[in-house]
Amino acid sequence: MTDDRTVRIALAGGGAFGAKHAAALRRIKGVEVTAAVSSTLDRARAFAAEHGIGRGVATLDEALAMDDVDAVVLATPTPMHAAQTLACLEAGKHVQVEIPLAASLADAEECLAAQRRTGLVAMAGHTRRFNPSHQWVRRRIRAGEFRIQQMDVQTYFFRRTNLNALGQQRSWTDHLLWHHAAHTVDLFAYQTGSPIVRANAIQGPVHPDLGIAMDMSIQLRAENGAICTLSLSFNNDGPLGTFFRYIGDTGTYLARYDDLFTGKDEPIDVSGVDVSTDGIELQDREFVAAIREGREPDSSIAQVMSCYRTLAALEAQLDAGA
Repeated sequence: MTDDRTVRIALAGGGAFGAKHAAALRRIKGVEVTAAVSSTLDRARAFAAEHGIGRGVATLDEALAMDDVDAVVLATPTPMHAAQTLACLEAGKHVQVEIPLAASLADAEECLAAQRRTGLVAMAGHTRRFNPSHQWVRRRIRAGEFRIQQMDVQTYFFRRTNLNALGQQRSWTDHLLWHHAAHTVDLFAYQTGSPIVRANAIQGPVHPDLGIAMDMSIQLRAENGAICTLSLSFNNDGPLGTFFRYIGDTGTYLARYDDLFTGKDEPIDVSGVDVSTDGIELQDREFVAAIREGREPDSSIAQVMSCYRTLAALEAQLDAGA
């Protein structure tokens, strides 16, 4: 049964992705963002004022104690994700946490256990599931018109210093495996409709200051025979982002965020796939709809756990190789 009451949301994270969610949530009828949380009270208040949010508060705990907060969207630094997801669930709030859910399998499993114990809506922000480009391909797959033979994916950034998407100094270090590879590992299994049965990884040198591998290569094989090759780099001085090539039995498609092209770089109109062409908005709409309808969302913690189990296996390979 659908609940038409206003869904009142607290948004934690005053950075680039927090701003994306603030803009997306404004476009969803029956949603009110009642509080914003950032690293300091001044930043929270400034973010709230900029995005038309009810008020700014300094800590997540303050937002969780508010009666006019039904749910939380977490767009905070990766190291905070698991603990904050648990805090939201224990406080009785539905939660959507940006990718990655956690930076270890143990933490991810703990979040799943908390969701099952509370019965609340708990969703991870695996945005690729919602991008219209990937949804267009998925519709062809589900209609029996396209079968993936291979996905060739490039995830490239230029991050030789510890700066965020806004060019600001980060207090934490991003990770190719637990953050960026998670998008593709999950999407590959999601699109093929087949579990990953083999996964291999190698990595390049570890950066002396950042303490992370700056280059990585991953191979995946699904149970149905489809394969995936994923190249990741923080050393790429060129076009930035993630670029997906779907090679199938009836065509080839190139997905670049919300845009889609044929293998010959001809644009494909994806404007009719859903009510928006913004993947973040579609992700947020699914979160709100699941709360109203009392159901499991697409990209629930339960659904993405297989991704994190694969990441843990890859991490073990890389540690053994090191």
